[in-house]
Amino acid sequence: MLKKLFTSKARIKLLELFLLNPDGEYFIRELTRRLDEQINSVRRELTNLKSVGLLKSRMKNRKKFYVVNKNFILFNELRSIILKTSGTLESIAKKIQKMGDLDLLVLSGVFLEKHTQTDLFAVGTIDKDQLEDFFNKEFDTTYPIKMSIMTKEDFLYRLKINDKFVREVLADPENVIAVNKLEKYLEEVL
Repeated sequence: MLKKLFTSKARIKLLELFLLNPDGEYFIRELTRRLDEQINSVRRELTNLKSVGLLKSRMKNRKKFYVVNKNFILFNELRSIILKTSGTLESIAKKIQKMGDLDLLVLSGVFLEKHTQTDLFAVGTIDKDQLEDFFNKEFDTTYPIKMSIMTKEDFLYRLKINDKFVREVLADPENVIAVNKLEKYLEEVL
């Protein structure tokens, strides 16, 4: 999908690297090795991204280092697009699905690097111990991952009574709905 939006492979690789690692600083030769791209295409795309304001540069030890501009007006939106298309969330969702029988799985919070009431919202049955082990091994977070898991019956009841928490999780356009076997129940919410 990103290849259709952005025509340059080098630009896509640079966007992924900088937006998935917003604190990283990189110099041109390092980028060509990491991304396996020609130096001229990397240099051209760095110039393009810097000219629109997404990247900043500075000299250090006689090398020009590039860093993402976190104050760029579209930083959060571009980062969200990259997070959703990088395969990371898809991979996490597939691993979680294997731990139970889920009708609905919504990833939010820590997975999208934003503050929310819950990081994972699941409807169905899942092995909670296995899920906690997975999070402890795969994620290095300051706070524990907040999970909201409920049965299909409880979810449908909460949907019926217009539960504020459930509505907010489903209505947030940034949240990633990784599994949805309940489309017919969610049409009015989504």
